[in-house]
Amino acid sequence: MNNDPSQNGVIGPEDFAEPRCLLCDEPFGKEPEVRSVPQQRIIEKNDEYLAKKDYAGAERHLLYWLEEARLGNDKRGMLVIANELIGHYRKCGEKEKALANADLALSLIDELDLGDSMSAGTTYVNAATACNAFGENERSIVLFKKAELAFKQLENVSSTLLGGLYNNMGLCCKALRRYGDALEAYAKADEYMSKVEFGELERAITCLNVADVVAADKGEVDGEPEIFELLDKAYDYLTKTAAPRDGYYAFVCEKCAPVFGHYGFFLASEYLEGEAERIYSGK
Repeated sequence: MNNDPSQNGVIGPEDFAEPRCLLCDEPFGKEPEVRSVPQQRIIEKNDEYLAKKDYAGAERHLLYWLEEARLGNDKRGMLVIANELIGHYRKCGEKEKALANADLALSLIDELDLGDSMSAGTTYVNAATACNAFGENERSIVLFKKAELAFKQLENVSSTLLGGLYNNMGLCCKALRRYGDALEAYAKADEYMSKVEFGELERAITCLNVADVVAADKGEVDGEPEIFELLDKAYDYLTKTAAPRDGYYAFVCEKCAPVFGHYGFFLASEYLEGEAERIYSGK
C-alpha cells in the first residue's frame, strides 16, 4: 500500500495548513511552543541603562525583548517586560505608552489566570501608579485596592513591596483630597520601610509626601513648622543612609531635590542634584 499522500490522492494537513510564520513553521490550529526570554538578564540590562540615564537605550532594549517574547508565545515574559515598560514610560512622562503597557499587563494577568498572585498584585501596583501619575486617580485607587487585597491573601510579602504600595496609594489619596486616608497610607508605608535594609531612601520620600499633604490640608504657612520638621528628617535619611550611591540613589536624589527647593531648602536641593549628577556621570 502506498502511504504517500501525494501518490494516493489523500490530502493531509501539510497540503492546506498555512504555517504560523516562515521561521517557526507551525501550522494554524496547533498551540505554538513557548520560547522563554531571559527575564532576569533583561531586567539587569535595563538597570544598567537606567544607571547611565540612557532612557532611549532602555526603551530599545525592552521593546526588542517584548517582541521576542510575543513571537515566542512567552506571555509571562511579556508580562514582566510590560511591567518594566510601565515604569519606564511613567518616568519619561509618556502617558499613552505607559497606560497602553498597563492595559497590556492587566490583560495578561487575566489571560494567564494569575488571580491574586504576587505577579498580579505587583502589576496592579505598577498600573495604579501610572494611572495616578497621569491624573486617572479614580481608576488608580481601584487598582491599588486590588493590589492590597491580593497581598493580604499571600504569605511573606516583602516589606519593600508593601511600603511601595502604601507610598503610592498615599499619592493617589492626596490627589483625590482624601488627606486622612493619605496620611494613614503613608504611616503604613513608613512602618514597612523601617524594616527594610536601606529603607531610609523610601522613608525620605514618605516624609516629603506627608509634607505635601500637610501643605495641601493646612496651607504652607500654617503647616510650616510640621513641614520643616519633615524636610529635616527626609534630608537626614538621604544623607546619613549607608545605601549604595548607585543609580537608584541618584534617581531618589533627583526626585527629591525639587521638593526641597519648593519649600525653600535650596542648599539641600542643590546638594541632592549634585549627588545625582555625580553618580550619573560616573565620577
